[in-house]
Amino acid sequence: MFSWIFIFWLLQNPKFVSAIMFNISRCYYIITEEFHHERDVMIGAFFPLHTFYTGKKIPHSTLPYEYLDNYIQYNFKNYQYILALRFAIEEINRNPKLLPNISLGFDFYNVRFIEKETLINTCMWLTAHLQRKVLPNYNCKKRNFTAALTGTSWITSAQIGTLLHLFKFPQITFGPYDPLLSDHGQFSSLYQMTPKDTSLSLAIVSLMVHFKWSWVGLFLPDDHKGNKVLSDFREETERKRICIAFVKMIPATWTLYFNKFWENMDKTNVIIIYGDIDSLEVLLRNIGQRLLTWKVWIMNIENHITEINDYFMLDSFHGSIIFKHNYREKNDFTKFIQTVNPNKYPEDIYLPKIWYLFFKCSFSHINCHVLDNCQANASLDVLPSHIFDVAMSEESISIYNGVYAVAHSLHEMRLQQLHMQSFGNGEKMEFFPWQLNTFLKDIEMRDKRSLDWRQTIDAEYDILNYWNLPKGLGLKVKIGSFSANAPQSQQLCLSEQMIQWPETFSEIPQSVCSESCRPGYRKVALEGKAICCYKCTPCADNEISNETDADQCVKCPESHYANTEKNNCYQKSVSFLAYEDPLGMALASIGLCFSALTAFVIGIFVKHRDTPIVKANNRALSYILLITLTFCFLCSLNFIGQPNTAACILQQTTFAVAFTMALATVLAKAITVVLAFKVSFPGRMVKWLMISRGPNYIIPICTLIQLLLCGIWMATSPPFVDQDARIEPGHIIILCNKGSAVAFHSVLGYLCFLALGSYTMAFLSRNLPDTFNESKFLSFSMLVFFCVWVTFLPVYHSTKGKVMVAMEVFSILASSTALLGFIFGPKCYIILLRPKKNSFNHIKKITHCRSKNSPNIQLK
Repeated sequence: MFSWIFIFWLLQNPKFVSAIMFNISRCYYIITEEFHHERDVMIGAFFPLHTFYTGKKIPHSTLPYEYLDNYIQYNFKNYQYILALRFAIEEINRNPKLLPNISLGFDFYNVRFIEKETLINTCMWLTAHLQRKVLPNYNCKKRNFTAALTGTSWITSAQIGTLLHLFKFPQITFGPYDPLLSDHGQFSSLYQMTPKDTSLSLAIVSLMVHFKWSWVGLFLPDDHKGNKVLSDFREETERKRICIAFVKMIPATWTLYFNKFWENMDKTNVIIIYGDIDSLEVLLRNIGQRLLTWKVWIMNIENHITEINDYFMLDSFHGSIIFKHNYREKNDFTKFIQTVNPNKYPEDIYLPKIWYLFFKCSFSHINCHVLDNCQANASLDVLPSHIFDVAMSEESISIYNGVYAVAHSLHEMRLQQLHMQSFGNGEKMEFFPWQLNTFLKDIEMRDKRSLDWRQTIDAEYDILNYWNLPKGLGLKVKIGSFSANAPQSQQLCLSEQMIQWPETFSEIPQSVCSESCRPGYRKVALEGKAICCYKCTPCADNEISNETDADQCVKCPESHYANTEKNNCYQKSVSFLAYEDPLGMALASIGLCFSALTAFVIGIFVKHRDTPIVKANNRALSYILLITLTFCFLCSLNFIGQPNTAACILQQTTFAVAFTMALATVLAKAITVVLAFKVSFPGRMVKWLMISRGPNYIIPICTLIQLLLCGIWMATSPPFVDQDARIEPGHIIILCNKGSAVAFHSVLGYLCFLALGSYTMAFLSRNLPDTFNESKFLSFSMLVFFCVWVTFLPVYHSTKGKVMVAMEVFSILASSTALLGFIFGPKCYIILLRPKKNSFNHIKKITHCRSKNSPNIQLK
C-alpha cells in the first residue's frame, strides 16, 4: 500500500521533480567519483552509476573536460551493482571456510563513458597498487589488490582491459558476453562472467513463430556485436520464413539528425531490441518519451532507464517481452537490501542522496553524509520497482559470481602457499595479482560449475513479461522459458494466458506484411518485395490448400474432387446411367413400352394374317421385321445399369446385329417390290427370283457381314469397362469404352450404308401401282433412320458421361420407333380403324377402275 501511495506522490510532487534537474543541495556538488571499503584484499569496481550531462556545453575555465552547465543524471537501478558487490563480499567475509582471517574490500570508481576519464580512474587505482611496491614510504598502510570488476559496456571493459593487459592484471566483466573480449591475445587476463548468447536469436525467432509474427523490426547497436547479431538473426529468420521489415543501427552518439531514426515505424507491430544497457540507454529513453504504446518490444535486457520527471501513467514498455539467462534466485539478497541504510555504510556516497530524494531527509549543514528528519522505517525495498528493483538483475548475479570467483581463486592460492611455507602469527597474505590468473581459469564456483560454464550453459532462457500499468508497477512476470537443448517441439514453453500486451491491443497482436491467405488460396510473391509480402489467389480447379498461407495448392487424386471452398478433397461417388435415375428410368420405360407395342403389332398382324394389307409386300418379311424391332427396342436396356465387361460386349453386338437384320429386312422388302415392277430381266429370271424367294437371302448375307465386322472388333479391341473422373465434379463416371473407335464407326457406317441402300430401293418403287404399296413409307422411315444416326455422330462426340450413353440409347429408340411407326403405323390404322379398306371387295373395285394394262401383283 505504501508503494502505491508513494507512486502517486512521486508523480505529483513538483518539488521532487525539480530536485534532479536543478540544484537541490550543495551536497550534490560535493561529490566524488569514487569511494572505498577498506579491507585486507581489495577488488576494484568500475560501475556506471551516474553521468554528468551538459546542455550548451559551456566549458569550464580551468578544468578540462568539464562544463559550467553540468547536471547529474542518476541511474538508481544500477546502484544494485554496488549492493550485489557488498552482499557477496559480506557473505564471503562471514564464511569461516573461505579465506579465513582474510577480509575482502573494494574500491569503487564511477564510469562516465569518457575514455580519458576511465583510463585516469584505472591508472589512479593501479598507481595506488604500484606505489606500495615502488615507493614503500608513500602509503603507511599496505593494500593488496586482486582483480578489477568492469561493466556493463564492452567499450568500458575494453578500455580498462587494454591497460590491465600490460600488467596481466585479472579483470572480470559482468556485462553481456562479447566475442571481442574473448581474444586472449589482446585481453589475456580478462574473464567474462556472462554466458554467450548463441541461442538468443533462435529463442526470439521461436517466439515469433509461436505467435505467427512474420514481419518484425530490429534495433541493434552500430558496432561489431550488432553486425554479428544481425547476421545471426537473418540466418534464423530466413530459416523460419520470417522477414525483417527494417533494421535500424543505433549510433554511439545520438544527435538531432537521428529524428529520422523514427521514420517508417508503422511498418510493424513487433520490434526486437538487442544490445547492452549502455549502448541502448538513449534509445530506451527516447522510446519512453515518445509513448510508443502500440509496439511490442522484444528485448534481451531490462529497461533501467527511469525518467523521474514523468507524469504519465502509461509506459511504452508495458507488455514488453524480455529474454533473460536462467539463474537461480538469491532470496537472501532481498533480506540484505532491507538492512541497507546510510548509517550502516557511511563511506557510500550514494545512499545519502537516495535517502534525501525518496525519504524526505535533509542534509546536515555540517556533514553531507549525515541526514536529518528522515522517515521512519525507510528502506530500499519500499521504493517502486521502476526506480529500484530488489530482484537481482542478470548483471548483479554476474558481479556476485565474479566476486566468488576471485575469492575461490585467492583461497586456492593461499592453500598452495601454505603448503610451500608457513606464515607467522598475524602475517598477511602476500601475492601478485597476475598469480590469480592460473586459478581463475581452473577454479570452480560454489555450484560446482567451472568458470567456463558461460560456454555451455548459454541455451537456457527465462521469458519475462513486463507489467507496468499503471506506470510504476514495474513487475517482471515469468511467462515461459526456452531451452535450446530440448527437443524442437519442446524448446519453447509459454503461458499465453499470463501475458499482458500493450494497452493498444485487446488480444494477441498481429505483425504481418500481408494478411494470411486462408485455406483455399495460395500465396503469390510480389516482385521486388520480401517473401512475407504477397497476394492471395484461389486454387485452380480440383486443387486445394487446407492450411493458412499455403505456398502451393495440392491437386486432388483422380478418385477425389475439391469442394467449393477448395480446402478439402472428397471421395467421388460412382455414377452411371442407372435404372434409378430419372433419365435411365424414362429411357428404360420407353424401350419396354415400344417393345410391348411392337409385340402388340405382331399380334395384330398374326390375327389379321389373311387380310390383303398383311399379305401384301411379303408377310414373312413383315413378321421378321417386327420381331427384329422388338429386339432393337430391348437391346437399349443393355446400355442402362452398372456396366460390366459382358454388358459392354452385348451392348454393341446386339445393337449391331439387331439393326442389321432390321435394315436388311427393309432392304429385302424394297428389292422385292422393285423386282416385281421395275426390273427388265427376261421373264424366266424374274419368275425364278420371285419363286425362289431370292430377296430373303439378303437378310442372312447382310447379317453375316455385320457379324464378321463384330467378330474382328471383339477379337482385336473389344469394349471394356472404363472410368472417367474428370467429366463431372464429384463423380466417377463408369461407362463402356468402345475399345476400337475404328471398329465402332465401321459398324455404324455399315448400318448407315444399309439404310441408304434401303432408302434408294424404296425411293425407286415409291410410285408403283400396288394397292398397298409401302415403298413410300419404307423410304421415309429410312430417311429418318439415316438422319438420326448421322446426327448422332457429332452429338455423341460432343457429350460425355451418362449423357453420351443416354444419347446412344435415345438414337436406338428413335430409329427403331421410326421403322415401327412409319412402316407399320399406316397398316395398323387401316386394320383397326378402316377395316373396309382391308377387304378383297374393296380391292376389286379399285382394280376395276384402273387400266387393264396396269399390273397388280399381290406379293405373298
